[in-house]
Amino acid sequence: MTVTGLLGFVLCLYTAAMFLIGWRCQGRIQNAEDFTVAGRRLPLALAWATLLATWFGAGTLLTQADEVRNEGLSVAALDPWGAGVCLLVAGLFFAKPLWEMKLLTLPDFFRRRFGAAAELLAALIMVPSYFGWIAVQFVALGTVLNALFGIDLNLAIFLVAMVGMGYTLQGGMWSVTLTDALQMVFILIGLVILGVTTLARLGHGDYAFGMARLLAESDPQMLRAIPTETFSAFSAWLGVFCIGALGNIPGQDLTQRIFAARSSQVARNACLIAGVLYILFGSIPLLLGLASRILLPDADQSVIMALGQSVLQPHPWAFVMFVLALVSAVLSTIDSAILAPASVLGENVLPRLFPARPGSGAGPGEGQDGYSLGLVRWSVIGITAASLALAYLGESAYELLESAYSMTFVGLFVPLTMGLYQKPRGQAPAIVSMATGTGLWLAHFLAEASFDFDGGFLGSGLSVPLLSALCGLVSYLATHAWIGKRPTAGFDPQG
Repeated sequence: MTVTGLLGFVLCLYTAAMFLIGWRCQGRIQNAEDFTVAGRRLPLALAWATLLATWFGAGTLLTQADEVRNEGLSVAALDPWGAGVCLLVAGLFFAKPLWEMKLLTLPDFFRRRFGAAAELLAALIMVPSYFGWIAVQFVALGTVLNALFGIDLNLAIFLVAMVGMGYTLQGGMWSVTLTDALQMVFILIGLVILGVTTLARLGHGDYAFGMARLLAESDPQMLRAIPTETFSAFSAWLGVFCIGALGNIPGQDLTQRIFAARSSQVARNACLIAGVLYILFGSIPLLLGLASRILLPDADQSVIMALGQSVLQPHPWAFVMFVLALVSAVLSTIDSAILAPASVLGENVLPRLFPARPGSGAGPGEGQDGYSLGLVRWSVIGITAASLALAYLGESAYELLESAYSMTFVGLFVPLTMGLYQKPRGQAPAIVSMATGTGLWLAHFLAEASFDFDGGFLGSGLSVPLLSALCGLVSYLATHAWIGKRPTAGFDPQG
């Protein structure tokens, strides 16, 4: 059997295993809580594994290696360093108090602390931020299938979307968690195999010499992790790092796993373990990006794919494990990225548009709970369809929308943090902060598209996300202080 034939056979078995896990998980789904947060029953081993698998995606394995090859280690500010720190910050300061609130989605937090209007605004900021990210994952894995098997790219993208949606739809968070755990095994094994083999190739069989050669033959500028030559460069780097370290804390994909843990201690420890492991293993693609400049100076394709084909194809099973790592990394992000906005859409937006009627069951059981489960499942299909359409629009469209991922940082981080650690005085501070941060970011986004500004906010050199978030903080504090000077009988967001 050829390597391609062996790989095709193994991938078919792998896909069947994903759907088998999803099918077996259907029996655990009795209500929306089971589907959305796995009944809040995840043990530590599954909790940190699904967090780690969610963080490993096309950006970690494919994009970052290419970026490091071209720009150096400074581009790692977002991923893996910023993203890894995000998990550590979440574990230290957010996991325990959020878990104790017994939430299904993050907009539920805004409803409880600030009111229904804040809940809806948070959901409307959060849901669109996932579309570009999902579309990029579809295209990345579709491109891999096209390169390996010659499948038409549009068909490959469609197949990827159907596989990711299929097993997610079957068992919700249970499917996602159990498949993530299996996928994480493939990711770590494949990544370590490629990293070790690449070092051996660099050092002619000596790993220590390979690392020494990498450091000696790399341009010192490429090894500089933090640019300090100009204020503008440092500001841009800091802004990117903050998006990575703080931007996904108000993300449903992260908080959903916190809510799904069986205890607050499990939620906290899962974040800390996943953060440390992500920084450790997420640094391997950075090494591979630098190594490719020495081993493959003329490579014109994805660094990871080029290295895999160059150093692993003589070893069929090692190459198969490497491809499984790629497929697992992208699929583990796709399922989480689909389920997260679908949960928000089904729990916080659609019930306002389509309120349940008496006796309207949708899934196991009748009434409101079954109806909510049905809305979330339909949302999984809708989110997949919207992201698939975006993927087909072309690279320029989905790459522009991928930048909307920073919306959660500029719009939601401040009111989440303040609402968690400060007694709210009304809806206004949260709503004003969300509107200020998101509005300022959106204004620059549209102005940049129209006038081609370069070098930070409107050409000023200031980091756009950082400035937007800081303005959101100032507006929150000012509104909170203004309300505090007014006579009030107290604020009850649930009332």
